[in-house]
Amino acid sequence: MPDHSVDLAVIGGGMAGLPIANKAAYKGLRTILIERELLGGTCLNRGCIPTKTLIETARVAHIARTAGLLGVEVSGDVRVDLPAAIRRKDDVIRSIRDSAYRQVEKNDHLTLVEEDARFLEPRVLRAGANTIHAERVVLNTGSRPALPAIEGLNSVPYHTSRTLLDVTNLPEHLLVVGGGYVGCEFAQMFARFGSRVTLLQRGPHLLARDDPDAGEVIAEVFREEGIEVVLDANVESVGNKSGAISLIARVGSGVQTFEGDALLIAAGRTPNTDTLDLEAANVESDEQGFIVVDDAFRTSAANVWAIGDVTGWPMFTHSARDDANRLYRGIVKGETDEMTTSTGRHVPYAAFTDPEVAAVGLTEIGARDAGYTVKVGKHPFTRVARAKAMGKTAGFVKLVADAESDRLLGATIVGSHAGELIHELVLALDLGATYERIAQSLHVHPTLAEAVNSAAGGVHRPAGDTHD
Repeated sequence: MPDHSVDLAVIGGGMAGLPIANKAAYKGLRTILIERELLGGTCLNRGCIPTKTLIETARVAHIARTAGLLGVEVSGDVRVDLPAAIRRKDDVIRSIRDSAYRQVEKNDHLTLVEEDARFLEPRVLRAGANTIHAERVVLNTGSRPALPAIEGLNSVPYHTSRTLLDVTNLPEHLLVVGGGYVGCEFAQMFARFGSRVTLLQRGPHLLARDDPDAGEVIAEVFREEGIEVVLDANVESVGNKSGAISLIARVGSGVQTFEGDALLIAAGRTPNTDTLDLEAANVESDEQGFIVVDDAFRTSAANVWAIGDVTGWPMFTHSARDDANRLYRGIVKGETDEMTTSTGRHVPYAAFTDPEVAAVGLTEIGARDAGYTVKVGKHPFTRVARAKAMGKTAGFVKLVADAESDRLLGATIVGSHAGELIHELVLALDLGATYERIAQSLHVHPTLAEAVNSAAGGVHRPAGDTHD
């Protein structure tokens, strides 16, 4: 049985584990990277990249179907060749993943072990036939789709975000349980592919973490596209009925039955910690299994750190990559400044629906709950010239500021290219910009970004508008 003594063991080759292992090894540390599936983790193989590739296919189909609104004639029915779209998705993933493997192979101080890993004792690991003694350990094992306690779920075929990405036969009627980012993206994607879609959300609005106004816009757009959106729906049971999947939900004060031929469970994420034997390493986890860390990513065990989804919110690739960068600077380069901790970090996020939803910092409700007296600026895309020209007027820019200091606290954007537009406001938060400074900032006309300035009552506010 091979016995390894290394400076650093990284468990999980996702978008955080892979870069920190590579960079540490290039610095000369004897490093082992342990990955039980494929390099790139959820984002590359089962999340960000494949979903956005398929969303682009769905977007093009939607543009073709609605081209008449812009004066473009498209003859014949628009049909998505789903097997071809899946092949394209797989090709995109493969090209990126192959590059990751090449990086690892040419790194002389990095050894890849393709096995499941668990702790035998603090900083001693078993991975397949390998026993690994590590001076330092970084956990980046990620998360997977959570399965809610729904009666009968194991008696019917169902999909998660992982399996629905490989379906080549288009469902006639897709039932989606969960109205978060994953549920909303898949619901709109498959509706545009040509499926009938019913989306059931337990809470009062879609995208529960976001400003309620954002969820209302998305629900309205979805309904206009033919998606059945059911809010305040508590799914109680599922079963088979005449060859169909039958779902029973309590909606408000009543009970409703929904039937379809495919079911997607999109009810959150659960951490991949159940096979690690964390107790053997003295690593503390919370009641959901997420690893408890401080702002320097330290676990309760000496010389063991955790980064990415396995530590809980925020569960995004970009924040995980930033975790890895900050941790690398701290434990490999020996830096001790604020860039080695997560304190004060502003993490933006986006849902790639159409229109997109993006946010950073506090929502209006969150700011009030935190004790701030706030002032809010909101500007709809119906009043933005470029949005009108594009035929993309659904959504708004909403800024939340501290009424006493005028300092920006957060922002929400719902609209075309919101995921790109939000970065101006990430920088504004990072630099401590004020609401008034944003109002004075000059933007190119005609652009969607003018809405950011207009939300603060700035120079780009259309003539005749009054400041909210």
